[in-house]
Amino acid sequence: MGRVTARRRVSHVTPEDAVTRPETLVVEEPLEIRVNGKPLTVTMRTPGSDVELAQGFLLTEGVIGHRDDLLTVRYCKGAGPDNLNTYNVLDATLAPGVAMPETDITRNFYTTSSCGVCGKASLEAVRTISRYSPGDDASTVKADTLSAMPEQLRAEQKVFASTGGLHGAALFDAEGAVLAVREDVGRHNAVDKVIGWAVEQDRVPLTGTVLLVSGRASFELAQKAVMAGIPVLAAVSAPSSLAVDLASQSGVTLVAFLRGESMNVYTRPDRIKR
Repeated sequence: MGRVTARRRVSHVTPEDAVTRPETLVVEEPLEIRVNGKPLTVTMRTPGSDVELAQGFLLTEGVIGHRDDLLTVRYCKGAGPDNLNTYNVLDATLAPGVAMPETDITRNFYTTSSCGVCGKASLEAVRTISRYSPGDDASTVKADTLSAMPEQLRAEQKVFASTGGLHGAALFDAEGAVLAVREDVGRHNAVDKVIGWAVEQDRVPLTGTVLLVSGRASFELAQKAVMAGIPVLAAVSAPSSLAVDLASQSGVTLVAFLRGESMNVYTRPDRIKR
């Protein structure tokens, strides 16, 4: 398995001096995800929880809806004479009857923010392919329970503590208990990892849960919450306009600027109890 951190030497410069010292950095490596042996996508990620990452990605892109849609997710053998695992290529085998994703890249990932599709089409895409309806979730969460979550997430971010260079994502239940925490150099990967954990545990749809992200709430992260049936998405930083639009359309409670005892609730405030 690949390393999560690496050591490099750095020149630390101040007005008084320049000192060369070792520094701990987060590792960033490519992961290719294949489906039934065919390449689907490559993402730059921090090694670790790769199977969860693949499962979460496949669910949030609408390829699968639950764990039973997958037979196996395995590392691929290398092409060299030793035939060792590369740990940078995963192949997911779909269960019989589960359709392969479309080969046209604009149809594969037209729900993500990087494909250049207009906002209206992106919103419609999520509404069309999502198998779950977080807007129907009647669960609620107390405001002070939400306020305690960022500190709980930070306490669980072991690699962030040594590098300062990772995004974090956490799943909580409505009472504030931590279900899963994952870190990654990409915020979307961190979210896919915790959702992939839920796929592995057969907990999708994630009714009665809160997804907390350590940065901003983008459209892509709101999409992932909708696709996994998560009723509350919370972020310590700002939301984007399209994230708010998607949350409003899908019935997701979107909380941002979650800092201390204050927060902004952009959609479905009825779920937040004082």
